[in-house]
Amino acid sequence: MARITIISPEGRMERELGAHNSLGRHPNNTHQVLDRIVSKEHCHIDFVDGRYVLKDLGSLNGTFVNGERVSEKALQSGDEITLGSTRVVFVDERAAAVGGAAAGAAGAALDPRPSAPLPPRPAASLPPTSKVTIAPGMVESHIRTKLAPLLEQNFLPERLVQDNDALRRDYEKLRASYELMQAIGVELDVDRLLAKILDAAFQLLPADRGVVLLYDDERQLKPRCVRTKASKSSNEDVVLSTTIIEVLSSDASVDSRFQGAHSIIMQGIRSSMAVPLLHRNEVFGIMLLDSQIAANAFTEKDLQLFQNVANQAAIAVQNSLYAKKLQAEAVTRERFQRLLSPAIAEQVMSGKLEVKKGGELRETTVLFSDIRGFTSMSESMPAQEVVDMLNDYFELMVELIFENEGTLDKFVGDEIMALFGAPVGHADDALRAVRTAMRMLEVLEKDFNAPRRAEGKPTLQIGIGLNTGEVVAGYLGSSKALEYTVIGDTVNTGARLCSVAQAGQCIISEFTYVKVKDHFEVVELPPQQVKGKSKALKIYNVVAFRDPATSWDDRTRPS
Repeated sequence: MARITIISPEGRMERELGAHNSLGRHPNNTHQVLDRIVSKEHCHIDFVDGRYVLKDLGSLNGTFVNGERVSEKALQSGDEITLGSTRVVFVDERAAAVGGAAAGAAGAALDPRPSAPLPPRPAASLPPTSKVTIAPGMVESHIRTKLAPLLEQNFLPERLVQDNDALRRDYEKLRASYELMQAIGVELDVDRLLAKILDAAFQLLPADRGVVLLYDDERQLKPRCVRTKASKSSNEDVVLSTTIIEVLSSDASVDSRFQGAHSIIMQGIRSSMAVPLLHRNEVFGIMLLDSQIAANAFTEKDLQLFQNVANQAAIAVQNSLYAKKLQAEAVTRERFQRLLSPAIAEQVMSGKLEVKKGGELRETTVLFSDIRGFTSMSESMPAQEVVDMLNDYFELMVELIFENEGTLDKFVGDEIMALFGAPVGHADDALRAVRTAMRMLEVLEKDFNAPRRAEGKPTLQIGIGLNTGEVVAGYLGSSKALEYTVIGDTVNTGARLCSVAQAGQCIISEFTYVKVKDHFEVVELPPQQVKGKSKALKIYNVVAFRDPATSWDDRTRPS
């Protein structure tokens, strides 16, 4: 007696051989092989003249015995037959009886490789949606276990093409790729791209309906596009089966693999194909086509062509996703570069520094700067001139903040709010903040007011207030509009000190003074009662650097 062991992702199955045996994907075969790469009737194993002979029936992907492609071959016990991605081991127990113990030993060694654990199966069941539902089927999806043969579908060099059939298949691949690329162009919107891909698939293949499912960030399949050939969109609720995701069926309504797959019966699906969206070993999702009208609507050639369409679609989807990612990163980079110095922004974008999205306590020195008499000045000037003047002023001031690696929090009218210590902290943040304030007063007079005064234009005077303490730093706002900022009493007090400062003054709190007293000459002012404080605050006016040599570093020292 002879038998075969069919080894597939679903497990191992032993079958006895008769005088005539057919193997293939269709249920009418003596031994059905549930493998999408296997032909409907792939090969025969017949008992001829006292031995079993394997004969390939012109299958598209060929039949291999012990790694060698064959058209006809007499089998020996222990031979391993490969059909698509399925292994079939042939055992002839008559040989074991004749050969005694030696043959028995050979039989025991026929498959010496231990069975490897099956790879994890990606989730294929989807939560119900208004358009697409994947109902449980009789077979789970094994997408990744089917990929190896697909990865080998490359073009052969011209000198290696031996037959016209291979040449025709390669031509079809090129034709499908060309027509698909012509159809989708350079579309970067994923949903519009998927719709164009399905429309192109309808032109190439005899399908009535198509569905594309993509993996989300949690590696769950989600429906992204459903189309019917008759209309640009599907108004019906579509119920898909996980069974369809697994196999190609010539007539799903009678195929034994679909027994119990009620969603197929409900939808009246008669022919179906499902292929992965695969590019460089990465699966982005699944694309399905089905026919509700014709049995045997799809051929092996259609399946090959559909896989080529899917491969091209995967490249387009990947390009679209990458483009969106780059666009998002560019927006994020631009935002950080507006808030942070270029060096710090680059560290944040590269991941070397983390900007936490939740609130966190940080010791920060807050700097507020305000133009004195701005309201009355702006009333006497044309609006465009006011805008131009403010832009020139802000350009100079922000550059000084960035020089000392501070963070621009916001502009409020003519007011500037800057942070030293959030989101990136330094041991000398208070020193950096006061140094920036003194430099702002200097540059305002030298580089801004002096040229304007020479041209007969109005000049600006500013007052600056600084305070040091703990703040809550993080992203604030709605789900659609977030900004990084700080809140807390330290911030409110800094704003109050700015309102106290007169033109040309840099007012600091006692908390800031303690940290910078060795670097600056200050004049203690009378305690100031500010809004929100029960006690008057001790304040100081910074008038000069005590020792410029120690107050500046090589990077920030004025030329």
